[in-house]
Amino acid sequence: MQQAIIHNLKRLLILSVALFAFLATTGQITETRAFTKGIYGHPGPLWEEGYKLSELGINAVFVHSGSITHEMMVRAKAEGMKVYAEFATLNGKNYVEKHPEAWAINEKGEKVEAASWFIGVCPTEPGFREYRFNQLRVLLSDFDLDGIWMDYVHWHAQFEEPDPILPETCFCDHCLASFSKNNGIEIPKGNTPEKAAWILKNRDQEWRDWRCQVILDWTLEIRSIINELKPDALLGLYHCPWTDEEFDGARRRILGLDYDLLREHFDVFSPMVYHARMGRQPEWVEENINWFCKRMNIEKETSPKVWPIVQAYNNPYTISAEEFETVLTGGMTGCSEGVMMFTTRAMAESEKKVEKMKDIYKN
Repeated sequence: MQQAIIHNLKRLLILSVALFAFLATTGQITETRAFTKGIYGHPGPLWEEGYKLSELGINAVFVHSGSITHEMMVRAKAEGMKVYAEFATLNGKNYVEKHPEAWAINEKGEKVEAASWFIGVCPTEPGFREYRFNQLRVLLSDFDLDGIWMDYVHWHAQFEEPDPILPETCFCDHCLASFSKNNGIEIPKGNTPEKAAWILKNRDQEWRDWRCQVILDWTLEIRSIINELKPDALLGLYHCPWTDEEFDGARRRILGLDYDLLREHFDVFSPMVYHARMGRQPEWVEENINWFCKRMNIEKETSPKVWPIVQAYNNPYTISAEEFETVLTGGMTGCSEGVMMFTTRAMAESEKKVEKMKDIYKN
């Protein structure tokens, strides 16, 4: 009797395994990914208020690389957090002032002016490239990070404005030489404004394509370093959320962001849907994420993933708790499998915003 029961249990186990395998191969069973419920910024402001991150429903922390400490890592990991470092890739602040050879040059042959909170850098300048890649190597060696989020990944410009700043760059000697060599194009002799004018008139399409390739090259280099030092870490991208047509196609034409070139090299896209900074209504966040999912043909449970970053920061006006709720839930629509807010401090300073976040994240 006992042997018969054991025999039947074995048969049931074998049948169960076979059924599961069949359902998996036919797509009737799919992997369920945990939704990423993040904050952007050092978690200190929440800790100072006595909160424990996991009790607020948070499971991921995104922190500027310069703000990461071993103490923060230990505490965040102890609370069950994934920790991702924001890597300010092409932000030239504090570098171009000491290294003028890396200053981006406009079509007039002049150094570009700082745009709001951003000063770009020449992406082809060898010294800056070495400097940034070394920084990444140190960062990955010092901390057990779950991923790197490339930020400021565009040629010098400012898109977080109702009227964005969109200069033509970069026409320094490094860029002109690289463009000429890579495309087999001989640029006529002359001063910088003359060379720039000739390119924009006669080789505009090749110029735009080459600039997108430069951004792609930065992505490939950073991916290579991650694969070498921390192969299981994710690579994410904070990026301008404009559609293909907005501002006369400026996302690709001026910023150098070609979604089709970049999509296969990133694990996660994080559209920077800062509605207030960009003069949009809160409902625009949901509209934009739905557009992006359709544009990239991304669905849930597929790659790359989409984890938007929404605005809690009180600029240019105070973001109410209700408005924050609208943009946070808007960032969780469509194919989104994660969300975070800019910034932790701005959210932590409002008890009502914290409660909204907790209610959304816990439910």
